[in-house]
Amino acid sequence: MSSQLISTRQRLIQAALELFSAQGVSATTTRQIAEKAEVNEVTLFRNFGNKHGLLLAVLEESAAFKDLGESLVRRATPPGNVYQALKDYASDSLHALERVPEFVRSVVGEADQFPAENRRALGRGVTEANRYVAQYLATVIQQGHLNTYLPAEKLASLLNGMILGYAVIEFTSEFHELWEDRDDFLENLVELFLHGAMSSSTESAINSLQGGFTTTEVADLPASLVHEILQQARKFGVRDYALAYVLFGAGLSATEITSLERSHQIYDSQGHFLQITIPGFVRQVPVNQWILGKRHGSFTNNPLIKWLKSRKDNQTAMFLNETGTPISESELETRWQVWSERLLTPQGQTPAIAQAQQTWRVEMLMRGITLENLIILTGCDRAQLQPYVRRAKEKAALEQATRLDHKPG
Repeated sequence: MSSQLISTRQRLIQAALELFSAQGVSATTTRQIAEKAEVNEVTLFRNFGNKHGLLLAVLEESAAFKDLGESLVRRATPPGNVYQALKDYASDSLHALERVPEFVRSVVGEADQFPAENRRALGRGVTEANRYVAQYLATVIQQGHLNTYLPAEKLASLLNGMILGYAVIEFTSEFHELWEDRDDFLENLVELFLHGAMSSSTESAINSLQGGFTTTEVADLPASLVHEILQQARKFGVRDYALAYVLFGAGLSATEITSLERSHQIYDSQGHFLQITIPGFVRQVPVNQWILGKRHGSFTNNPLIKWLKSRKDNQTAMFLNETGTPISESELETRWQVWSERLLTPQGQTPAIAQAQQTWRVEMLMRGITLENLIILTGCDRAQLQPYVRRAKEKAALEQATRLDHKPG
């Protein structure tokens, strides 16, 4: 096909899309399309047969479903983060539809007036999108040894159906309360899709697809126990108090704490932050003044700042052991055991150092931080943090039930 013919074809498709969007498919004539594209009607008929053939071309070449699907398939080898891949696909599909909202309204609103060939055109457009999504799902299902309640083709149909349904509702109605916003819909769509339609033979299989981790049961510590551990650490000196303060106030792991350097601290009257540097990734986390209802100093005067100001050495490490060298993870673990000696969790077990980080994450969610922001602060993905979201909701429900019990019936 010559460049002139390609140019004419694209002008006709663009002209049709603009007119369909502005005045509807049924009200648009082939003469209007030809005039807008600056060609004669004979050229339109030669390229597309009739208006229905042109509508099919608009659906197949303007909606960008094929490119979206091909991009999704490329993500399957090697397998990546299924959650993010599906969310990106759904988001990009909505963006493609949102670029032509009037066209979508017209197609939906006038569909009952279309002849059979127009409706077949609509069906072929959706089928093309399904083919690529089904190919992607079939690949990750096989690679992840996942169990599914439906074949990949049906799963793809459900996903695309929900995406199109969202677009139709958004484009044709207002003031509904079905979801908070677009991102709320996308998050719940993919969560429901992954955990409702797909499951693994073992819990770790789907977790590995969602980000390469195994879900950890959340066992946050009660406030009274946390305050007791902090109090015990304080008795052993300014360094121990600072270590316990960072564990509960910044939610860092033992590995992250032992890798901190003095230069990684940033503070002023507006905030206190630590920079976490690991190969290929840098993030900042706040050091909270308040820990489960009790305040520990201020942004410019707290246990960590007091420890660093007490130092007379030239070591770059933020925390040192008794010999003046950088503290190791095993030494930090030993200090934790000293602080928590003879203390028990509600389950009757000795507190584990990892529970400090779990406690911080749950507390941040309880205090109102969004999941998106917690992802940024922790460097974890959404699937890794979902157990914390569930635990925070559980605690919030218990607190509400307790408050209600204090009110007269």
